[in-house]
Amino acid sequence: MAGIFRQNCEITYDDKELMEENTFIGSQPDMTPIPEFKAIKGDLPQPLWDKHRDYIDCYWRAWEIAFGNLYMPTKENGFVSRYIDAAFNGCIFMWDSAFMLMFGKYADRIFKFQETLDNFYSHQHEDGFICRQIDEEDGKDIFPRHDPSSTGPEVLAWCEWDYFLNFGDKERLSRVYPCLVAYHQWMQEHFTWRDGTYFSSGYGCGMDNCPRLDEKYHVCYSHGHMVWVDACMQELNACNILLKMSEVLGRTEFVAELTAERDHLFRVINEKLWDEDTKFYYDLKNDDTFNGVKHIGAFWSLLARCVPADRAEDFIAHLNNENEFKTEHRVPTLSKDHPEYNPLGGYWCGSVWAPTNYMVLKGLDAYGKYDLSHEIACSHLDAVVSVFNDTNTLFENYAPELVDGRAAKGSSSQPDFVGWTGISPISIMFEYVFGIKPDAVKNKIEWHVNLTDRHGVEKYPFGTEGELTLICEARESTADEPVIVAKSNIPVTLEVIWNGNKKVIEL
Repeated sequence: MAGIFRQNCEITYDDKELMEENTFIGSQPDMTPIPEFKAIKGDLPQPLWDKHRDYIDCYWRAWEIAFGNLYMPTKENGFVSRYIDAAFNGCIFMWDSAFMLMFGKYADRIFKFQETLDNFYSHQHEDGFICRQIDEEDGKDIFPRHDPSSTGPEVLAWCEWDYFLNFGDKERLSRVYPCLVAYHQWMQEHFTWRDGTYFSSGYGCGMDNCPRLDEKYHVCYSHGHMVWVDACMQELNACNILLKMSEVLGRTEFVAELTAERDHLFRVINEKLWDEDTKFYYDLKNDDTFNGVKHIGAFWSLLARCVPADRAEDFIAHLNNENEFKTEHRVPTLSKDHPEYNPLGGYWCGSVWAPTNYMVLKGLDAYGKYDLSHEIACSHLDAVVSVFNDTNTLFENYAPELVDGRAAKGSSSQPDFVGWTGISPISIMFEYVFGIKPDAVKNKIEWHVNLTDRHGVEKYPFGTEGELTLICEARESTADEPVIVAKSNIPVTLEVIWNGNKKVIEL
């Protein structure tokens, strides 16, 4: 009888004026044919790296798999844009999609990967809710809206802002802004405790079986009456970004509430979730004690810039601790000193994942730790390419203590996962191993040169119209000044940084 009642019950939502600005709902679907990889390969960015042919092969294999996972909207699913599939189970996933777009941006002129997110905005509910997982066959939400696993992590704003920094597309920013604010307001109203802190679940945070909850709670589905450290930090990061968007767009009506929440979250994270004895951020159980689990979710604090200066060195040091997060393949999702840590990975019990690694690298950038981010990126890319050499593919996740073809077998990892693992041989190679960091809004590229082999990229896209050649010639040592060969079809400032030195090249 209860099921019949729910089926026939009229569900009402709180109206939000912001949703009247959502132009994705009911828009005409984009039915432009999907490009074939072989036809467009020559138009993609062309990396070169002497003595590392296998890394370049891995790069091209990632693009080949990615272009094989592109799909058209259908009448049945009601999607409005072509999209990249998560390569998992016939659904689009919120955080998978956001991370896939972090490498898709490099092919934006060939296929609008960013418009994958339009299918989430087009399925946004009238009160701002967006389900984290939507069926590709019929377009239905997989989870009911008040399920602890229904949505999150809140990474849409971060992804849109990253695209803005790469392309400076203010029109796109203006269009997605109301969707993002409405979604954030829904999260604030429905996924918080009385003190304004946030909760999630194993599925909701994306780290399914990470052992964060007491045994009486379900590891995947329950919120455990706990304050979730990563959820709080992701919401703080969203506040930071929505405030930046507000400034760019000249929209002031939400600044006061976003600023108030930003300040509150910064304060409560550092007052309630920081343990001074171990110098780490933890989830908080319902008895106001720490769960004591050191997991990678705590490093969202770097991206959210909520680690105070006097705590930053001690906190970041955990990434260099061989008994915690410095494994042969960095960075494991669970600290080595946890009793459930699995050296073969065990999914979120120690596996290394491209999206969380990318988050850590971006966070280290926020604190100026460029040498460490390069070191971790090289560890990760070396392992991914080593597995690729044995398997000719990329995997969903990797073992932290194996760096050959066995590394994917013990971690319940799916093959051909591009999928977010395309981040590794594309974005992480360009941005952290090569060290090329674009900012189209400032019309500047920072190039942190650490390699000594000849390396670089031809047909490197920058902004909406720029196409650059960026090549660093071979050097004897990292102390030698890089010899840069650079060309551009638009004016660009190139800032080359090496071994504590810097030079500026105007292209």
